[in-house]
Amino acid sequence: MREAPSTGLAKNFGQYREIAQREPIAVTSHGRAAGYFMSAVEFEELQRYKALAGHSFATADLPSEKVEAIAAGRMSSEHDHLDALLEAE
Repeated sequence: MREAPSTGLAKNFGQYREIAQREPIAVTSHGRAAGYFMSAVEFEELQRYKALAGHSFATADLPSEKVEAIAAGRMSSEHDHLDALLEAE
């Protein structure tokens, strides 16, 4: 990941804006990361991931009908070759 001092980012904003379209840039102050400059697309993707993380929960909190549905679920036969990988260990 590229780094840019905050003063350099301010002076050369257009250049760093172009770089940020391809990869995030760590913005440093006194040699330490103070924040990150990234494209709008990447930021929106990060926000989507964060929103999905809020939907997780402990398995102990699952209702019994969901536990039963998961236990009754079966893998498609097209994935049978993966069982061999587990048995090899």
